[in-house]
Amino acid sequence: MKQKIKVAIQGKLGSFHNIVVNRYFEDDTSLVLCDSFDQTVKELLEENADLAVMAIENSIAGSIIPNYALIDQNNLKIIGEYGLNINHNLMGLDGQSIEEIDEVFSHPMALLQCKSFFKNYPHIRLVESEDTAEEALNISKNQLKRRGAIASQEAANMFNLTIYASSIQTIKNNVTRFFIVQNKGSLVPKKQINKASLKFILDHKRGSLAAVLNVMSDCHLNLTKIQSLPVIEIPGKYAFFVDVTFDDYSNYNKARKLIEIMASKFKILGEYEQHVI
Repeated sequence: MKQKIKVAIQGKLGSFHNIVVNRYFEDDTSLVLCDSFDQTVKELLEENADLAVMAIENSIAGSIIPNYALIDQNNLKIIGEYGLNINHNLMGLDGQSIEEIDEVFSHPMALLQCKSFFKNYPHIRLVESEDTAEEALNISKNQLKRRGAIASQEAANMFNLTIYASSIQTIKNNVTRFFIVQNKGSLVPKKQINKASLKFILDHKRGSLAAVLNVMSDCHLNLTKIQSLPVIEIPGKYAFFVDVTFDDYSNYNKARKLIEIMASKFKILGEYEQHVI
């Protein structure tokens, strides 16, 4: 009997991380549920999980900076990505209406993405919590009246809740990108690779970043993301995290070697197959 892949996620059953696992992996998986991203990485490092799924950015709220640091500092390898269209739904117990809801609990990111919707319901108090699906479970388990949660359709189905309003996020094209990471083991076959995540630190001098960007352009790489983070040990210096896509691995390989020479520090966070939504 084939052993299930153990995947660590931040969140509970019915969470968006859970949905990504169900859609990304073809084989049966066993979830390792974690209360935080730090715990998710810990389970991976201690080999209690084979892989982990971690949200890295949202098209509305931006990058999840601490997760970049977790991946980098623990030398995890990015082996895949998944872009999930996020639909936030307001839900609660059956037999109530939105006007009867006094407070809504959800993750800060979900609340931020739905701020405009709740301007029409000033009587509702918004309360930050650790997980979207957990709040749905809490309402169902404890039969909490006059209380709502923002979560997925899957969570509403799982916990038998009624959706009062669907797709309440301000911007309807709302996508969260997730990384699939591992601690060690086999990486992605070269023939599948058309995207890479890199980190580099440059000397603090005029034109250093522009020179690197020119190399990427000359080698026909498409820069899809650039994110800077301060180097803690050296105030005033920054590390750059970039994602690039390419059609020809040899072009990427040429650019990688040049950037490695130009940078004072260089690191490949992952080489993988791009997910097109």
